[in-house]
Amino acid sequence: MNIGEAAAASGVTAKMIRYYESIGLLPEAKRSENNYRVYDARDVHTLRFIKRARSLGFSMEETTKLLQLWQNRARTSAEVKQVALAHIEDLETRIENLQAMANTLRHLASCCSGNERPDCPILDDLAGKTRKEMESQNE
Repeated sequence: MNIGEAAAASGVTAKMIRYYESIGLLPEAKRSENNYRVYDARDVHTLRFIKRARSLGFSMEETTKLLQLWQNRARTSAEVKQVALAHIEDLETRIENLQAMANTLRHLASCCSGNERPDCPILDDLAGKTRKEMESQNE
């Protein structure tokens, strides 16, 4: 199948397929006589694996590691679990950071009058002004 058909079958765009090949995540495709890329069912299966790993938020480096483990029948499940657990820890840290950001913005929004005046504690915070500087500015 050509790259368009492989893209349709895997749900990965042709552009991403070419990118995955360029970084070595996907082996270079075989070429037809007219130099078009040719893919088989195994390539499509690999592309689906990559797409699923990426949809779960695995980085390209983690996806590469998982792909190598998937293709290595001598691997242990403990190795795979280690990658997954490390990713879970990273996701939980990012969630905590996002929740902290949301809480900060929620607090700043609650401090903002949202009226016709130009003073705004949200912008003051983004500018790095301290409360004392903000109070002296309002005097």
